[in-house]
Amino acid sequence: MQDKDAIAAVIRTYFDCMNESSAEKVREAFHSNARITGYLPDGLHEMTVEDFAQFVVSQQPSPKEKGDAEVLELVSLDIAGNTAVARVRDQYLGMNFLDTLSFLKIDSEWFIYNKLFHVESTL
Repeated sequence: MQDKDAIAAVIRTYFDCMNESSAEKVREAFHSNARITGYLPDGLHEMTVEDFAQFVVSQQPSPKEKGDAEVLELVSLDIAGNTAVARVRDQYLGMNFLDTLSFLKIDSEWFIYNKLFHVESTL
């Protein structure tokens, strides 16, 4: 599998973890040392992978079960050796996000190592 396709698959798993409220998919997409950081309307949020997994699981019923529209757009992707940066636009919990995802390739597998999120607008 080409690096671009492998990264796209991780991005899909990342989106699915939120859409399906799946802690397992959070752990599949993110490196265990990753951080999830950004601003929500109530201020700065900083999370570990486990914090994020618990947050995602707490969203019940899941967006998929509620029938929320799936919005996922790969805005850009830059690959440099065993590192990459992607900008992804998605909808989650009534907000439009622009996420900056940094990736590391470890033992031939890509993982999200950092997520910075920005709320572009609310629905």
